[in-house]
Amino acid sequence: MSTPTRTDAPRESRLADSHDLIRVQGARVNNLQDVSVDLPKRRLTVFTGVSGSGKSSLVFGTIAAESQRMINETYSAFVQGFMPTLARPDVDVLDGLTTAIIVDQERMGANARSTVGTATDANAMLRILFSRLGQPHIGSPQAFSFNVASISGAGAVTLERAGKTVKERRSFSITGGMCPRCEGMGTVNDVDRSALYDESKSLNEGALTIPGYTMDGWYGRIFRGCGWFDPDKPIGRYTARELDDLLYKEPTKIKIDGINLTYLGLIPQMQKSFLSKDVDALQPHIRAFVQRAVAFAPCPECGGTRLSEAARSSKIAGISIADACSQQISDLAAWVHGLDEPSVGPLTQALRQILDSFVEIGLGYLSLDRPAGTLSGGEAQRTKMIRHLGSSLTDVTYVFDEPTIGLHPHDIERMNTLLLQLRDKGNTVLVVEHKPESIVIADHVVDLGPGAGSAGGTVCFEGTVEGLRTSGTLTGRHFDYRAALKPAVRTRTGTMEIRGATKNNLRNVDVDVPLGVLVVLTGVAGSGKSSLVHGSIPAGAGVVSIDQGGIRGSRRSNPATYTGMLDPIRKAFAKANGVKPALFSSNSEGACPNCNGAGVVFTDLAMMAGVATPCEVCEGKRFEASVLDYHLGGRDISEVLALSVSEARDFFGAGEARTPAAHTILGGLVDVGLGYLSLGQPLTTLSGGERQRLKLATHLSEKGGVYVLDEPTTGLHLADVEQLLGLLDRLVDSGKSVIVVEHHQAVMAHADWIIDLGPGAGHDGGRIVFEGTPADLVAARSTLTGQYLATYVGR
Repeated sequence: MSTPTRTDAPRESRLADSHDLIRVQGARVNNLQDVSVDLPKRRLTVFTGVSGSGKSSLVFGTIAAESQRMINETYSAFVQGFMPTLARPDVDVLDGLTTAIIVDQERMGANARSTVGTATDANAMLRILFSRLGQPHIGSPQAFSFNVASISGAGAVTLERAGKTVKERRSFSITGGMCPRCEGMGTVNDVDRSALYDESKSLNEGALTIPGYTMDGWYGRIFRGCGWFDPDKPIGRYTARELDDLLYKEPTKIKIDGINLTYLGLIPQMQKSFLSKDVDALQPHIRAFVQRAVAFAPCPECGGTRLSEAARSSKIAGISIADACSQQISDLAAWVHGLDEPSVGPLTQALRQILDSFVEIGLGYLSLDRPAGTLSGGEAQRTKMIRHLGSSLTDVTYVFDEPTIGLHPHDIERMNTLLLQLRDKGNTVLVVEHKPESIVIADHVVDLGPGAGSAGGTVCFEGTVEGLRTSGTLTGRHFDYRAALKPAVRTRTGTMEIRGATKNNLRNVDVDVPLGVLVVLTGVAGSGKSSLVHGSIPAGAGVVSIDQGGIRGSRRSNPATYTGMLDPIRKAFAKANGVKPALFSSNSEGACPNCNGAGVVFTDLAMMAGVATPCEVCEGKRFEASVLDYHLGGRDISEVLALSVSEARDFFGAGEARTPAAHTILGGLVDVGLGYLSLGQPLTTLSGGERQRLKLATHLSEKGGVYVLDEPTTGLHLADVEQLLGLLDRLVDSGKSVIVVEHHQAVMAHADWIIDLGPGAGHDGGRIVFEGTPADLVAARSTLTGQYLATYVGR
């Protein structure tokens, strides 16, 4: 066999070799002001700037969005009809794009049936593994799926054969792994009927206390017209039959006023609308009702595993699929590595690779049966990264949105290594980031600003990290800023005792949390911090708990509606003009009839991107013309919603427009640094950091003596963190107790007392490894947190 001869000659330079830049010219998405940048390919570029400066608009809304749109256009029109339609970003030139893979910080779907295993390929591979090797053999992979029910049926079917109509008997059977008792949910619930209604009142008197169930709308029409009970009789005097019909009646077709409707009892209706979803994904007021009215307990039949008895009986080396999914992933990876079965060699190799990626990325403390909706934004983002770590693709653009969210400084080093590995394989890596520890590894930096909202949207600096340090921009000035340890800490005014905490991985933790001071809980991701504060400090009873959950909102939602500020504003307009408050809502009676209060008219173009044009009738103001004739303090409702938060605070603080309820909420928004937002700005246009602060401001107006904040620095620029520290100080100085779960060293250094959990994650954590002042933690250097904090403050 001959070997071909190869002669290496000098490589000829070709035009293709010159395409080493992604060029953006004239980007105007959201608040971008004709931004033009050249980004080097096969390099790591970090985008910095204050929250709301336009980073996500440039990276996600422009570069990544156009890449995805152009890829979608390569499919046939038929296929595009089933895909999300994307409009071309508002930009003059986008050149040199490559395929974009987006790894954002959106929390994973809050479907109650979704787990870490089902959201990745791990569960699918485990099911195949057990269907091949499990003993006793019970069936195909779906026999191990808690989302597939076991069903069977038989009957006669009619079909045409050779010109004759033939009847044949057919039967079918599907073996699924779903637990029949809890239907694959893992929990059963018991509803407290006294929380559903006030039995001393009748339905017409407002007896129902379920959110959204009023007698003013369709529910009232159904309850009055069904005829099974008297809506004017107090519920406490209902007969057993009447109460059963109200609470438990199965779907029944009825006709009221010539309209065909379906009646469904209150409890089945709640099961359908509230309890079929992940509780954490419900709106706050509905979630509070469900937590008050419904008691959840592990299913007694499956023990919370969601699987049928048959699925749990099939085992490999003494381990069932339920056991495998409940193990910590690092332990499960070790078990899979120990399997030596050549018949499923390719499968076990792929499964090992996925599980090892979990461990490599710092998520080895999770389990595959962990509900996906309970993952934090950082955990969800790293879970999405799993599938890309072993990818053979090169010359791809990876786009990350703050990949260090929720990471201890120790874990950030590991994340940096992964980002550099992706770059070194020949990929372009674009990262939106605030942490100096991650910015410092960049090959190229783009700093946007100088401010947020309309004060941002321009490129303040473009170049190297060293150039950024001396650039004089807000990011450059704060880049090497380090918060100093307090010379003196506050003295506690009391103690909150936590005894025997065992939620998740906590190891029977006993701790005394000081009150009247700023307490910071630290530790590596997965060490048990959130389990301790949310599992042992009950919300309510003077406790205001602010978790990491992102806020959701449609184009019709804005800061005024989300904070509840619009209600007192509408009432003030109504009182000043002697009309109904509903007129001053663009979602109700005051809406422009042409655009239904949206301000724009949407034209659906099937598989092409829809077109949104400003409404010609209301000119984008959203309200009917007659509503704009009513004024408060010389302004109509559309002019008020166009005000910035700072302007609105002055407007509602004095004079004819004085509205104390709105003024208080606006003060909270200014305190968290959102004075530049307009009241009517759609929530869909807010950045992650702006949403986080909007949620914080909303909770600050609640009455409570203890505030529990879970990673409030998420999405915040270094300058914004300083402002947050000032806000926390004002809260404590006003007599509140503030407990913060945080990884940011500036917050740790600013604390009066630190509680450090660890030493590791998962079953290697769950213990208190330090309690004391930040100065004592730095002096001892006995924990990972102490070592990194000492380096941070220069000790």
